[in-house]
Amino acid sequence: MKPLDIGIAGAGPAGLAAALFLARRGHRVELIERFERPSPVGSGLLMQPTGLTVLDALGLSPAIHALGNRIDRLHGADARSGRTVLDVRYDALAGGRYGLAVHRVALFSTLHDAVAAEGIPIRTGITLAKAETRHARTALHDDDGEIVGDYDLVIDATGARSQLAADSIAAPRVKELPWGAFWATLDCEGIAHEPRALSQRYDAAKVMIGVLPVGRAHPGEGDKVAFFWSLKTANAEAVRQAGLDRWKASIADYWPETMPFLDQISDWDQLTLARYAHRTMLPPHADGIVFIGDSAHSTSPQLGQGANMALLDAATLAYTLSSAASLDEALAAYAAARRSHVRLFQLLSYVFTPFYQSDSRSIAWLRDRLVATVARIPPAPQILAAIVSGTLADPFTQAGLQECRWPELRLA
Repeated sequence: MKPLDIGIAGAGPAGLAAALFLARRGHRVELIERFERPSPVGSGLLMQPTGLTVLDALGLSPAIHALGNRIDRLHGADARSGRTVLDVRYDALAGGRYGLAVHRVALFSTLHDAVAAEGIPIRTGITLAKAETRHARTALHDDDGEIVGDYDLVIDATGARSQLAADSIAAPRVKELPWGAFWATLDCEGIAHEPRALSQRYDAAKVMIGVLPVGRAHPGEGDKVAFFWSLKTANAEAVRQAGLDRWKASIADYWPETMPFLDQISDWDQLTLARYAHRTMLPPHADGIVFIGDSAHSTSPQLGQGANMALLDAATLAYTLSSAASLDEALAAYAAARRSHVRLFQLLSYVFTPFYQSDSRSIAWLRDRLVATVARIPPAPQILAAIVSGTLADPFTQAGLQECRWPELRLA
């Protein structure tokens, strides 16, 4: 194919990564962002071997590793008995894999700095309302109805609440999930915590508290943790009304060691309420628009795959555009390449979520007694490590990627 004029809606990780891949392949790319100044939303996230492989392909491994914090295991225990009910270790699989916990600012800045260095234009302060395809070109309209760009292809990377996706003929049904979480980013220097683990405490499946050491947002800053507490989003306002002190006391009752973190929270504004939805665009393209990241698919974050799947989408789309003979062929190849991997991990997230976020005591009992026991018997540790790594099904070949050489990336 000849080089394309490509407009990318959304300057988050998915959009920024897509811009880098496509510009380097000779396409004319511009990003359109609704905020006056592009910025990330949220606290911390866990980069899996899949997402780290994509960043490595972009040449960004040194930058993201300089900011992130290596994670070797996911560990969860019953808050009352102390019994371990989750213990997933990356080294259950050969090859030296690990996770990298990062502040969202760190991931955004790493990608944004690379986009700026390559001179890829970002147009800001533009809210996109709809797309219109005419004569094999797709025009983007703002909320005043004005055309803001005309392209051979539009990539929608605006996230789970995408207006472009909602207006598409391929618009998915959206299932709002009842459980969400309060998140906060807190200092951790001098506070006892497991530095190489995502640590969680549970009361059945109705309470889940977590501490994820995420490194630093910017060079030279102190290390941080992402602290989270799950709840039904319908109950969030009642929790706020009951008062911050009561909320903190309930967490301290479950996990007293978190008090030095809780002491840093003096206002509800320090906490962000995350809401989740399950949705899938089938196929992830229609009428001159292709969807990547959360605009194409979203689900519960229980397996920590969201940002990693978005980066895989960006890499796969760029690869199919470079290897196909026509745009239609490339988009069909992108949909086929991502179909199995996306569906598998959406299904796994959907199945696993009730074991950690639900009102069911019977499911929690099954998790703690049966599942936790079986998980220690081979090959279960290897399967769980592959699930968490995002590699239970091969995500690399159809994206034109080779998995990282982990010993060379290993952190000290």
